[in-house]
Amino acid sequence: MSFVSQISEDLKNAMRAKDTVALNVIRNLKSALKYAAIEKLGAEGELGDTDALAVVRKEIKKLQDSVEGAEKAGRPDAAADARAEIAVLEKYLPAAMSAEDLAKLVEAVIAELGATSKKEMGSVMKVLQERVAGRADSKSISTEVAKRLA
Repeated sequence: MSFVSQISEDLKNAMRAKDTVALNVIRNLKSALKYAAIEKLGAEGELGDTDALAVVRKEIKKLQDSVEGAEKAGRPDAAADARAEIAVLEKYLPAAMSAEDLAKLVEAVIAELGATSKKEMGSVMKVLQERVAGRADSKSISTEVAKRLA
């Protein structure tokens, strides 16, 4: 089952279960996926799984920013709502890579490419993004690479 069809199926299940939080989150996600598909492929296009996961990560990032904003504004209720929405979206992400596995992969890629300075960080990051395939966020990858190339 493709990622987009899984979203549609989950939307139906949320409707049947009358789960308003999941229903709203999945509707928003479906809309974001459609906008991204139109932007990238035109009106009839459908995103591949990799691009769809990128959209999910983008939506999670927006919600994390909302949590931070709500906490700074002293609105714990809004922060809790955003955390609940993040939990729904995280179900669509692949299992996260452990810090040890990420460190081993970074070292392997650096050795493979023969990178020795921060100038080569971009090429290392490009290879790592492909190999990690969404199991770690860009920030943690770049932090790990920066430590190794310092």
